[in-house]
Amino acid sequence: MAPLPAIRIEIEVNGKPMSAEVEPRLLLASFLREHLRLTGTHVGCDTTQCGCCVVHLDGEAVKACTIFAVQVNGRRVTTIEGLADPDGGLHPMQQAFQDHHGLQCGFCTPGMVMMGCDIARRLPDADEMTVRHQLEGNICRCTGYRGIVAAVQDGARKMAEGDGDA
Repeated sequence: MAPLPAIRIEIEVNGKPMSAEVEPRLLLASFLREHLRLTGTHVGCDTTQCGCCVVHLDGEAVKACTIFAVQVNGRRVTTIEGLADPDGGLHPMQQAFQDHHGLQCGFCTPGMVMMGCDIARRLPDADEMTVRHQLEGNICRCTGYRGIVAAVQDGARKMAEGDGDA
């Protein structure tokens, strides 16, 4: 199959403006990983089932394996790499995942952290069952979710206290 003509996109990724020529069928997850070398956005299924590829698009969580790079033209994307402080300090949600051992192998962790930030933005006082329900689109094959849920709740508390943005 012949490559489709490239389309120029201009986007902001992790606070930095950039432009690129991309094929119209290139997925955002592939663009981030292969073109920008932002490999924290993981791809586990390509079918929206696992949530490992969650990023923020204009501040809201989206699964990067189901959106084309051309669809983000003129928009703002934040990946897991864009959450930490420029000096390397962890975002409150990242710190909460570390504090509550909300990870095991780490493959799902970037998507879980990004989704956790989105939950915190929308539902800052979510109880355990609400957090579990909100995480249904993110799969962890290693943990029992107890640490993940505790991390999301703690991260949300810290974010609400002004220790970090979603």
